[in-house]
Amino acid sequence: MKYDHIKQALYRKIESGEWPEHHPVSSENQLAKDFNVSRMTARRALQELADEGLVVRNRGAGTFVAPLKSQSALLTIRNIADEIRLRKHRHHAVVQLLEEVEAEPSIATSLELPQGTRVWHSVITHFENGHAVQVEDRYVNPQLVPDYLDQDFTQATPHEYLCEMTPLTQASHMIEAVLPTRQQQIWLSMSMPEPCLQVQRRTWSRDGVVSHAVLTHPGSRFRLGGHMTFTRRTPRSKPQE
Repeated sequence: MKYDHIKQALYRKIESGEWPEHHPVSSENQLAKDFNVSRMTARRALQELADEGLVVRNRGAGTFVAPLKSQSALLTIRNIADEIRLRKHRHHAVVQLLEEVEAEPSIATSLELPQGTRVWHSVITHFENGHAVQVEDRYVNPQLVPDYLDQDFTQATPHEYLCEMTPLTQASHMIEAVLPTRQQQIWLSMSMPEPCLQVQRRTWSRDGVVSHAVLTHPGSRFRLGGHMTFTRRTPRSKPQE
């Protein structure tokens, strides 16, 4: 597709460093001319790059390369490794904890299990180009995913594994700004505490609650974003008098 050809060309300029942070990006008119496409096609390419967090569009001022923060789609279930690779960046993970524990009352309630149930617990730090961008602290229902502790989560993320083993049907999110704990600072390689974005997520399959995860991201390295499309309603016809 023509707009994807434009995106790939701009990806290369940003990834190579030819266009650093805050560098102006060619206008819709210029892109349309350079790639021999319509202005609408050029606009779509720029809008998708903006949705992915690679550029910032300011009406009247133009389009610029965004600051190098990670971005995650708001209220969608995406695999962080896929998001990072989509930006043509490197993902790797470090498993901090992978264990069986007795669920605290709040976790047991979240997983809809009796108090005192033994559950699986994992803590994984995800890195983008060598920078820690997320601590994933997850509790998993062992009745639905019995082999969770046997997996190598440096090769496939928990999200990928859970989707393969027990397809997810729904999720709930709660997003808030928090200060990290001392342990989270260590896992995120923070020299000093800074505000973090934290997403609490529960996921379900058709058989029940699969997992409860707390995803903590350094505010200076991460942002949430999304894009919505609205359809125009057909105006109601006025009743005839």
